[in-house]
Amino acid sequence: MNSRTEQPIALISVHGDPAIEIGKEEAGGQNVYVRQVGEALAQRGWQVDMFTRKVSAEQDTIVQHSPNCRTIRLQAGSLDFVPRDNLFGYLPEFVENFLAFQTENSITYPLVHTNYWLSSWVGMQLKKIQGSKQVHTYHSLGAVKYNTINSIPLIASTRLAVEKEVLETAERIVATSPQEKEHMRSLVSTKGNVDIIPCGTDIKQFGCIDRQAARVQLGLDTEDKVVFYVGRFDPRKGIETLVRAVGQSQFRGNKNLKLIIGGGSRPGHSDGIERERIEKIVAELGISDFTTFTGRLSQEILPSYYAAADVCVVPSHYEPFGLVAIEAMASYTPVVASDVGGLQFTVVPEETGLLAPPQDVDAFAIAIDRIISSQQWRDQLGQGARTRVETKFSWDGVASQLSELYTQLLHPKVEEKEPALMSS
Repeated sequence: MNSRTEQPIALISVHGDPAIEIGKEEAGGQNVYVRQVGEALAQRGWQVDMFTRKVSAEQDTIVQHSPNCRTIRLQAGSLDFVPRDNLFGYLPEFVENFLAFQTENSITYPLVHTNYWLSSWVGMQLKKIQGSKQVHTYHSLGAVKYNTINSIPLIASTRLAVEKEVLETAERIVATSPQEKEHMRSLVSTKGNVDIIPCGTDIKQFGCIDRQAARVQLGLDTEDKVVFYVGRFDPRKGIETLVRAVGQSQFRGNKNLKLIIGGGSRPGHSDGIERERIEKIVAELGISDFTTFTGRLSQEILPSYYAAADVCVVPSHYEPFGLVAIEAMASYTPVVASDVGGLQFTVVPEETGLLAPPQDVDAFAIAIDRIISSQQWRDQLGQGARTRVETKFSWDGVASQLSELYTQLLHPKVEEKEPALMSS
């Protein structure tokens, strides 16, 4: 293990708190990514500080995760939850408090890895002020997102401009899939350096329990045909497509068909409103008797739900990567996913699961039925899924590639006249 503790690095995730409970509103794939990457980099000897926005006075300012890894919460605006589309105006205060933290602790971060466009703006300021090298992961591209929604937020033009600027000025952009890189090139800019380093998952946590044991634990029968969704309640996540597909499944009259929808929601918040809408559709379709809404699932129980399922469905309208897909695959569970973005990279059709056009209810129904109608094929796909995750998507492997990238940027070899550009 290389000892780099004298060289601190900052992971910046303004709206996605790495120390928060996963599954709460504004807590999803990005929070998992930053936390897991941070902890895995710390194990490789880096001194990792993860910066996020403090949203309540009750929150600890510093959360120590391991000897070399901590989350630091900075104030930016009032101490309460602010939706991400309304956060941009608070970013100058976030930068000020970041610089103040450095001064108070006699630290200067030579490299910042920013996550999501809000953090990229912070990173670009730090680059201008103190020459920090910047690595950036988008997690979601405005140019793609705004093609999939009807009401465009007021912040859209600012976001698109910031996303273009960071692509052209950061030392390196990390795309999590070839599809995401292609979107950057076709929709944002042909300038800038892009590397492809996928997201990862905990291959010890997921896949640690077999299907039968998981079903006993969750009170499910051996013969049940279990269709599972987990994620935020957000119209873009395509949950409506899933419930309508299950509503027309050929197994609908079978008492063993079970639909489990996992994910957090708070009344009155955007995800609570979407959950109520989905529950209404479930009632209208007459499938309430075999549909369960679990609410937020803790990281302790989540592996059991994945393992118990015959199929995990990821019906998102768009997903730059899709962490749920690889968590399910790591659990030996095949995936039916939308044929979009990073899901085209993680899910290999007929090998680890199936892909269907987004929002195509008929196609999702057919794909789900194909898998749940054959236990043998389900097991074969599940094994293929696990093998793909082990070889491509472990957090240690992701951290190893990022570690190499950081080292290359912080200690460039003298003989390299210019950085090697990835093909666009």
